[in-house]
Amino acid sequence: MKILVGLGTCGIAAGAERTYEALAKSQAAGTVPFELDKTGCIGMCYREPLVEIRSDDGSRIQYGNVSADKVEKLLSEHILQGKTIDEWLVWADDGRGSERAYFSHQTRIVLRNCGKINPESLEDYLAADGYKALRQVLDQNDPDALIASIVDSGLRGRGGAGFLTGMKWRFTRLAEGDRKFIICNADEGDPGAFMDRSVLESDPHSVLEGMVIAAFAIGANDGYIYVRAEYPKAIERLNIAVAQAEAAGFLGDDVCGKGFSFHVKLKEGAGAFVCGEETALMASIEGKRGMPRMRPPFPATKGLWDCPTSINNVETFANVPWIVLNGAQAFAAIGTANSKGTKVFAMAGKIKRGGLVEVPMGISIRDIVFDVCGGIKKDKKFKTVQMGGPSGGFIPAELQDTVIDYESINKTGAIMGSGGLVVMDDTTCMVDVTRFFLEFTQRESCGKCTFCRVGTKRMLEVLTRICDGNGREGDIELLEQLAVLTKNTSLCGLGTTAPNPVLTAIKYFRSEFEAHITNRRCPAHQCKPLLTYTILDSCVGCLLCAKVCPTKAITGELKKVHVLDQSKCTHCGECHKVCRVDAIAVY
Repeated sequence: MKILVGLGTCGIAAGAERTYEALAKSQAAGTVPFELDKTGCIGMCYREPLVEIRSDDGSRIQYGNVSADKVEKLLSEHILQGKTIDEWLVWADDGRGSERAYFSHQTRIVLRNCGKINPESLEDYLAADGYKALRQVLDQNDPDALIASIVDSGLRGRGGAGFLTGMKWRFTRLAEGDRKFIICNADEGDPGAFMDRSVLESDPHSVLEGMVIAAFAIGANDGYIYVRAEYPKAIERLNIAVAQAEAAGFLGDDVCGKGFSFHVKLKEGAGAFVCGEETALMASIEGKRGMPRMRPPFPATKGLWDCPTSINNVETFANVPWIVLNGAQAFAAIGTANSKGTKVFAMAGKIKRGGLVEVPMGISIRDIVFDVCGGIKKDKKFKTVQMGGPSGGFIPAELQDTVIDYESINKTGAIMGSGGLVVMDDTTCMVDVTRFFLEFTQRESCGKCTFCRVGTKRMLEVLTRICDGNGREGDIELLEQLAVLTKNTSLCGLGTTAPNPVLTAIKYFRSEFEAHITNRRCPAHQCKPLLTYTILDSCVGCLLCAKVCPTKAITGELKKVHVLDQSKCTHCGECHKVCRVDAIAVY
């Protein structure tokens, strides 16, 4: 009997380390015989800490929200008595479990090992056919055929732009140069995105194997993984995986004894969002300030230290071993005509099941939000999804049947991006959330381009003014003008896509902007300067609102209708939160 505890960052944040320690303590006591192991994130972040029990016959049962204080019951009832604890059960391979729907619509390629293997165990990865694809590629010794297979698979880069991976490899292979590089872009900076982090924490060897295969394809002997320093657990497990792969001969001077050499170094990024752009990323690796440069020349011909360089992200590399083992056609059979395979999404926001999902291209937004993620929290009204991070855009509820592929998403004005998907309900103010994303991109702009540096600043100023109740006639048109100028004149992807939240918010939610400017109202009741709180005649005089009011703006006697002095009200909303009889209206 083996017990596994999910020790990804999401699990650790929920207390999984304490659960693991409690299990280790019981194991050391020897009263209950079991084997204890760790695993990564299986995706159900909303039910962490997760504990899986694998019986000797191979059957698996997973429990959710297993805090340290539940360990004694888990061991007593499940391990000693053989009884399933139904109220904790989230998934079992015999079909039981409250969260089966979370997986039933998923197709797992990138996440195939996540939550199943110990990410710090090379033996576990090898048992899951790890490095089998690399051996096959080296035995065949045909880089051109390998690249042709990746082209035929239709794999597009999962970092945002969606360029064909095989074509990028081919351009780099054909480029002149004695030294070439492979770079894994793990600089995941989008608010609400955690796909790359989870894969690196849960299955680092799959990314390394994809990198070695790519290096063989293009003729590179050196590679870098550019990972942000805010991911300590991912960095720790990557370092373990690199050391293990070197010791086993999957990295180094003579990979698998085939005479091919490939070395990998980790470069920790300092958290600059602009370094997710490939030319800024390469500048950072070279020890320079992370600022984009003009293209062409493209990295495939003149990249790191002016050498031909191929850059792909974590998810792209994790797909490669699966494609090699299962064939290009197996991958191409999944998805749509121009968007093959699957896509990993970090699901965040106002949904019941937040976490990591991998779905086939062609699934609709509606299916992801409602079938996979269980719908909106508290069954509120679905309003919009924000896709693509600060560089993406809003897709409203009326377009929820839009399918997930590059072309369909682009038509809405949003972008696929790396895979962050933030769900919002009707309590979200679209002006305020647009201001939030502009604040992020304005702060993260490197400042090289005038319109990115100044244009994002001016848009942010206008949005802030509107949220503060000082909007002016013509502000919407001014925002559109600034957005178009910034989009058309910026050098890199940060500037050219920073206006997307503004343009899509105005396109689909123009009436909210007009309400803020013309009527001085926030329909979602989020912009405090635009709110008015009023005590209705249905007030029962319970005194709760008066007690929580920080400015003593509410007065009244017990069991009598209270009065709110608008001159003292700071619009904090505390009175509205505590009122038990809905006697405080918000306008």
